[in-house]
Amino acid sequence: MTSAETLDREFLGTRARLIQIAAVLDRIDRAEGAEQVDQSERMTQIREAIEVLGVTATDDRAARIQMIFSLPADE
Repeated sequence: MTSAETLDREFLGTRARLIQIAAVLDRIDRAEGAEQVDQSERMTQIREAIEVLGVTATDDRAARIQMIFSLPADE
């Protein structure tokens, strides 16, 4: 499948998921106590993952995001 075909097939679902993520972040920002949550580790992870999505010309975004949310391994 070509890149254009993949985009055509995945566009609507991807758009819906991005809107859903934006809506969740809006709800968090509007809720009581948003200031405390803003500096939490989980929100930091979400922001880092969103930054990874903005990186162009890479094929390892999914792996990089998975690592953001992964627990460190015990040595």
